[in-house]
Amino acid sequence: MLEHGVSICEARPEIQNKFFANKTAVHLPHWAQGLGKGMAYELSALRDLINTPFDEIIDVRSPGEFRDDHIPGAVNMPVLDDDERALVGTIYKQESAFRARKIGGALVARRAGLNIERYLLDKPGSYRPLVYCWRGGMRSGAFATILKQIGWRAETLEGGYKTYRRAVVALLYSPDETGADLLERLVVLDGNTGTAKTDLLHRMAARGAQVLDLEGFAQHRGSMFGATEGGQPSQKSFDSTIARQIVSFDKKQPVFVEAESSRIGQLTLPSVLWSQMRRAPRIRIEASLADRGAYLARAYADIALDPSKLSTTLDLLKPYHASDRIAGWQVLAAQGRIEDLARELAAHHYDPKYNRQRARDTQPELGRIRLPEFSDEALSSAAREILEITNVRSGAVR
Repeated sequence: MLEHGVSICEARPEIQNKFFANKTAVHLPHWAQGLGKGMAYELSALRDLINTPFDEIIDVRSPGEFRDDHIPGAVNMPVLDDDERALVGTIYKQESAFRARKIGGALVARRAGLNIERYLLDKPGSYRPLVYCWRGGMRSGAFATILKQIGWRAETLEGGYKTYRRAVVALLYSPDETGADLLERLVVLDGNTGTAKTDLLHRMAARGAQVLDLEGFAQHRGSMFGATEGGQPSQKSFDSTIARQIVSFDKKQPVFVEAESSRIGQLTLPSVLWSQMRRAPRIRIEASLADRGAYLARAYADIALDPSKLSTTLDLLKPYHASDRIAGWQVLAAQGRIEDLARELAAHHYDPKYNRQRARDTQPELGRIRLPEFSDEALSSAAREILEITNVRSGAVR
């Protein structure tokens, strides 16, 4: 639908019929590759996107493409919305490339003008944006050409988003041929459920430590009860956030990460990172079962507010436990005895899983920290101790 006046679909009912009969999104075709294309910026390494020479990175893909994944820090100024993109692709496949080019050009030109009006009128003459689309073809080329005609120093990203995604995949999923680790000094915070590992990571980050908060990136607390409001990002977006954080780290300093399984909710940890986490030295966090139960009840208070969801989640544990144990947990949940339920789940479900995993692990242990309680003072003291351990024993952090 065009922003003003009559839409192309309204003007041509036969296109509207075809469009809504097949709304499958289609990437812009190969005929669009060279349009508006001039000198392009070549991405030699992901780190280039941290200290980029550009004032802004503009993603001109559709909102749906942008939501699925984008270069971190990019702003979305679509030159085709989701429906328009599908329409152009459908016309290209069902009618002709020439007709798709005409309609796509009209739509792109209109939206490009709107983007300039809405977002760019206050930019100075020295403004230098990097513009990208799916593969560095028509959409980014057309928009960059208009910006350059105005007088701005716009450039396109060679290969577009696909070039960026290949770089992320190479970093996170392709082992280095030299055998070099993704992170030279990775340290894993280990500990049973309810030992405040995520809280400790945040306190360490506040003290300047390099932290990889995987559960924060995944928008999930890591257990069967860990879903959070708003849901999880796509796998590609999760990968992008991890990659952006990794390339920003100082390689000479330790990087701390919480022990995780290979999946966090519906997301999978990138294979290269997961492999290194399995080999990395660990610091064990310990606390009493009673204190852990109280901490978990506070940390998962949102679950207790939804009894139906809690009951449904407990039923998911039936394949792993006897029916009388599940029934007992359901009673605790129904009575609102969340601390008791948390202790039961920790003792009979999560602790045995952690212990079985540790029995298979061969990583060196740098130290153990016992939490006497979960007060603010105790957690801050533990965070300081972790940093002291890694400084004193830096030779073991490889």
